[in-house]
Amino acid sequence: MNKQLLNRREFNRLGVALASTLSLAGTMIAGLSTARPAHAATRTIKLPDGTIVPALGQGSAGLGQGRHPEAAEEEALRAGLSLGMTLIDTAEMYGNGRSEELIGRAIAGQRDRVFLVSKVWPNHVAGTGIARACEASLARLGTDHLDLYLLHWPSQDSDLSSIVGAFESLRAAGKVRAWGVSNFKVSDVEDLFRVPRGDRCATNQVLYNLGNRGIEHDLLPWCEQHGMPVMAYSPLGGAGASLLRDPTLARIGAAHSCSAAAVALAWTIRSGNVIAIPESGSAEHAKENAVALSLTLTPDELEALDLPTLPTAR
Repeated sequence: MNKQLLNRREFNRLGVALASTLSLAGTMIAGLSTARPAHAATRTIKLPDGTIVPALGQGSAGLGQGRHPEAAEEEALRAGLSLGMTLIDTAEMYGNGRSEELIGRAIAGQRDRVFLVSKVWPNHVAGTGIARACEASLARLGTDHLDLYLLHWPSQDSDLSSIVGAFESLRAAGKVRAWGVSNFKVSDVEDLFRVPRGDRCATNQVLYNLGNRGIEHDLLPWCEQHGMPVMAYSPLGGAGASLLRDPTLARIGAAHSCSAAAVALAWTIRSGNVIAIPESGSAEHAKENAVALSLTLTPDELEALDLPTLPTAR
């Protein structure tokens, strides 16, 4: 009798243990099924107006110009969108508008997912030139507004107050959500901030990568102090650069099972005040780049990348 009772108790105990184990296993399986993928976007940047954008977007300076099949370039843009790189940067002068047209095709049907950036060429800022250039860009992109509109280079044809006035008029009309500048030095942005409403500038898009770190001496600290993020173009060094062949990048990439490009991009956006906009001509490259959104470099790795052994981009 006692033996039978003991067996029942043991059986019940085992049953409870088994049920707990199955419940825990079920919870783990459910957790795995809902876990964020390794490439999920984890880094974002807040613009001065409070808008949140991914720290890693997509550039397009060479798109739509025959370097790759256009279908592949469109696929790369759509792949980037699906992986969290929802900021797309372009300009009216990229391929004389062909880049904008290609992007318009790539984002058709999903415009609401995209933070769309374009730029006006400085030769077009006189008179009503900014408004006309904006309308032309909107037509090529197949949209009724830009999320961000930038002055491509400092202009000698018009004073900053008239340029800011034109941007503000476009914002009031709903043609652009925000505006900014590109290729401005510290003295340029200081002049801009002296103009009425000039401090509404959302960003300054400039050259910045591991091989071109000049902005760290003055411009980057200035922008951080004034709460204005920097947008880094050519974050992988630009066409013909030897940056991605650097053995330090390759070694760190191997340690994280990712590409040297992903490491270079993770370095570029490490501070939380920089948006990087690499260009991809294929979906494969877009996927490699997207890894940077969730890649955290160790202090030792950052120190290794700070050593003056990396090639200067050409």
